[in-house]
Amino acid sequence: MFILFPAIDLRQGRCVRLKQGDPDAETVFSDDPAAMARHWANEGASWLHVVNLDGAFGDAGRAHGNRPPINLQRLQEIRTAVELPIQFGGGIRNLEDIRMALELGATRVVLGTIAVQNYDIVQRALARFGPERIVVGIDARNGMVATHGWLNTSDMRASDLAQAMAAVGVRRVVYTDISRDGMMTGVNTEASVQLALASGLRVIASGGVGSIHDIQTLAMHENDGIEGVIIGQALYTGRFSLSSALRASQQ
Repeated sequence: MFILFPAIDLRQGRCVRLKQGDPDAETVFSDDPAAMARHWANEGASWLHVVNLDGAFGDAGRAHGNRPPINLQRLQEIRTAVELPIQFGGGIRNLEDIRMALELGATRVVLGTIAVQNYDIVQRALARFGPERIVVGIDARNGMVATHGWLNTSDMRASDLAQAMAAVGVRRVVYTDISRDGMMTGVNTEASVQLALASGLRVIASGGVGSIHDIQTLAMHENDGIEGVIIGQALYTGRFSLSSALRASQQ
């Protein structure tokens, strides 16, 4: 089944959206991410995609006594608020980070920067937690992998990273075209499909969804390995509703 993932991006405990990953281009949409999660559940969501932007930018935040950093507290609150499975990423750097995120409510965890820097960690995570609980995030700028909250661009091609991840046992990736993220200019269907076909991985597309047509076009490639799409700005700005997008994706 083709899956639509409403995005809940967390920054200092609030639900925000950025444009092209720029921390200075932030719009706050809610101070209550758990309420936002309930809203998407009521609209028919079958999954949520939650991102710890503070972690992605290298500022994981401080623990408060025995309590985890604020965005991980928000993850707990979202888990309590809804029964939906949660895909969670941002700032995951080691096995302990993965364990904590899973214990606090994530169904599966997205590994981004660490997947580029350390294949061994990916293999150990797969062995310890299983391939259904580990997703690799491949974020690309002009086809090249970006890391550290998209602040750095590596010399590795997205397709090469995807093939390397498939080789160590990864089953699915989130593929984001950074140039389109938050811009609602259209998702990069072609690159997403090419990545899926070249690697054999299940691909969740992300970045740039601006219309129902984007979703319908991606859904047509489910048999090519496109498993779903993450939607953020278009939902938060009312470009279309999640319920209408879900209907369109199933036609």
